[in-house]
Amino acid sequence: MNVEKIIKTKKEMPIETKTIIHLSLVNSKLNDAMTQALKPFDVSLQQFNVLRILRGQKGSPANLSTLNERMVTKMSNTTRLVDKLLPKGFVKRQICSSNRRKIEINITSEGEQSLKEMDKAIELAEAEVLVGFTHQDLEELNTLLDKF
Repeated sequence: MNVEKIIKTKKEMPIETKTIIHLSLVNSKLNDAMTQALKPFDVSLQQFNVLRILRGQKGSPANLSTLNERMVTKMSNTTRLVDKLLPKGFVKRQICSSNRRKIEINITSEGEQSLKEMDKAIELAEAEVLVGFTHQDLEELNTLLDKF
């Protein structure tokens, strides 16, 4: 990915600026690829993330603050994400029996089954995006990204 070519400039950029622009362009490309992979399931990347978090609970309910803490992209509209998954039958929401102010959220069996299909689509999208990278490249990239 050539930053100068993409943003159509011949001007010399400071390496710091070029790096930030490069990361932004990569982020956009990744989001586009993952969004396209999830399009047939009518689920956003954030909704997919909620489902993965709930699956990771292994049957234990999560509450909204747990979901928000574990989201890859932190957002304040976790309630809205859950609300959009409800009519699809992917999650269920109930009031906690020990604390009536607390709402518990679980993934349904239909949600788990759909998530397995989404996982396959995401795996294919990841492979396409990373086709030019060796395992060693990915190890090095992750080491560099860990510096953030």
